[in-house]
Amino acid sequence: MAHIALFHSVLGLRPAELRAAERLCRAGHDVVTPDLFGGETAVTLDQGFELVDRVGWGAVVKRARQALRGMPDETVLAGVSMGAGVVADLWPERPAAVGVLLLHATADLPTSVRPGLRVQLHAAEPDEFTPHHRVTALRQAARERNVDLKVFRYPGVGHFYTDPDLPDHDPAAAEQTWRRVLDFLACIENGS
Repeated sequence: MAHIALFHSVLGLRPAELRAAERLCRAGHDVVTPDLFGGETAVTLDQGFELVDRVGWGAVVKRARQALRGMPDETVLAGVSMGAGVVADLWPERPAAVGVLLLHATADLPTSVRPGLRVQLHAAEPDEFTPHHRVTALRQAARERNVDLKVFRYPGVGHFYTDPDLPDHDPAAAEQTWRRVLDFLACIENGS
């Protein structure tokens, strides 16, 4: 069983994250989905960015940090879009994390990243939140620091392609993403 902290997107904690957590729980994992916006959600990206501004990035990260307090050091850090930014801020504080999942957005590797750490990036192709230069920089940093990075791009889908409640949803790409995530977690469990 993997312990997973799944941080939501700029739209807030919505059914998409809860369904993802439910799927991971059915596979035998322990998942928390912290509400970083205190119950508020947004319908559009612009509303979501306004919400982040209103709540404040410091408060968002503080809530995420609080959610991790009772979790093992070996927790998998997972972020959906904006949640990848939350992961990036918490990652240096969690050197024993056994894996990192970046969904719909990329993040920079911390300088203290542990060699051999497993990291997966799943993103649309193209995607303004996961531009080629950022992915290239992530790949280069992973090689230099001996991080086990796997990048999966999904051509022709929208940014939130895993969310069945949004127009970007692509059922085939979403299913492929979650199968790959479950394989990733199985490898972490087995140490393979």
